[in-house]
Amino acid sequence: MLEGWFSYFIMIWTVVLVSLFAIGGFFMFRKFLKKMPKQDGRSDMDWEEYYVDQTRKIWGKNEKAMLEELVSPVPELFRDVARHKIAGKIGELALKEKARHISTDLIVRGYIMATPKRDHKFLRKKLDEMQIDASPYQHLF
Repeated sequence: MLEGWFSYFIMIWTVVLVSLFAIGGFFMFRKFLKKMPKQDGRSDMDWEEYYVDQTRKIWGKNEKAMLEELVSPVPELFRDVARHKIAGKIGELALKEKARHISTDLIVRGYIMATPKRDHKFLRKKLDEMQIDASPYQHLF
């Protein structure tokens, strides 16, 4: 049987390794679930990609900059995923409303709808920093 510092090292390393595998497995499983086809034959990620592709031409430079500013509080590791999800929701709204261009109103509404409720306080803070009135969007929070 192992004794001393080496046995403690092995036990601690085992706990760390199992924890890291569990965390990685959790995120991989979430991604797997998002890729599973729904009843219409497309997955959530397929729809996001569709909406982004369909509305790519109606985004202006100012709107892209505003989206970048809104996702800036998101940790850099997750920022690309958040940006794509939010752009997909904005694109969905734009297609439903048959918008000719992406407006500030569409961006804010799409951002609120695509963001989990736990992050809404950060969104409100960011909207205040950008001097955007959030009162017309209270029903979405």
